[in-house]
Amino acid sequence: MSTQKPSEKPDSGASKAGAGKKQGRGALRTLLGIVVVIVVVISGLGMYWSIQPKPFDVVENVRKRAGDDAITGSGREALATVSGDVYVSTAIRVAETLLKKPGGFTKNDMLPPGVLIDNMPNWEYGVLTELRDTVRSLRNEFSRSQSQSIESDALKRADSDFAFSSDAWFLPSAEEMYKDGVKQLEDYLAALMNKESNAGFFARADNLRSHLEVVGKRLGSYGQQLAASVADPALASTLEDKSSDEIEQMSEGVSAPVVLERTPWTKIDDVFYQARGYSWALLHSMQAIQIEFRQVLEDKNAVVSMQQIIRELENAVVPKYSPMVLNGHGFGVLANHSLILASYMGRANAAIIDLGSLLERG
Repeated sequence: MSTQKPSEKPDSGASKAGAGKKQGRGALRTLLGIVVVIVVVISGLGMYWSIQPKPFDVVENVRKRAGDDAITGSGREALATVSGDVYVSTAIRVAETLLKKPGGFTKNDMLPPGVLIDNMPNWEYGVLTELRDTVRSLRNEFSRSQSQSIESDALKRADSDFAFSSDAWFLPSAEEMYKDGVKQLEDYLAALMNKESNAGFFARADNLRSHLEVVGKRLGSYGQQLAASVADPALASTLEDKSSDEIEQMSEGVSAPVVLERTPWTKIDDVFYQARGYSWALLHSMQAIQIEFRQVLEDKNAVVSMQQIIRELENAVVPKYSPMVLNGHGFGVLANHSLILASYMGRANAAIIDLGSLLERG
């Protein structure tokens, strides 16, 4: 009797399971590839957006914005044809840089890569701080012939626009308000160029001195925070403002307590980039003031002081090639970027104080 072996059939269940595993591994690899691409793109954009804009030429800027006839000469010999056009044009360019640089205004971003980066938002806030001071001084000081003068409506609206919260992102966003502030400054510049009766710029020593008082306080505050990146009592004693009672105690041989709160290491880079942004914007503002107040500076023998301020600010904004803000101590192996920046800002502040004294007594 013959027996017939049943025909062997492939296990269809096992083959389907193997195919499912291959598909699962393929989908996982695809997903991982997409994640890697997204991470690389976001990281690349974040690094690109974090590049600090280079300083611009205030003379060329006013020529492009107000025409070739708006200014004569170049460099230290430049002279504005219409008083105020250089200063206002510079403020407009600083504001436009905040809005139009790579990545735009990132401080209020709610999505990556803007929400993930840290250095550029702090740099922007430093620039915005100086821009607010510039517009406010323009509104309250430079545009008014005397204390009883009627303020400019355009400057009043610009001051309000730039004072808007930098963290606002929706209805209205900070960008919308700052764009309107730029428009108000452009309207004021047009009124200056047309020599309208409701627009003026008065380059006087008392106006400039009032503005420099605000600048000096900003520089002093940033310098204090930068220098406080290290817990050094000797350094603290030189930075700490001493009251008359403390000075009297020191003269009597009694050591007064020195209190200087150290800047936390987690906040050092925030303060550093805010100070860098403020120095960047202040550099252009001082260059514009050097042109607008040229006659005042010459009359008060203050040209050298202004040149020193500009020189120190130029050193404060040179590119930093280290990817991190180093916080070394003393003469150790690592540098201390905060102390280096503090030294430049401190010398600029000293020159500001000297300039203010010259403007006061001449």
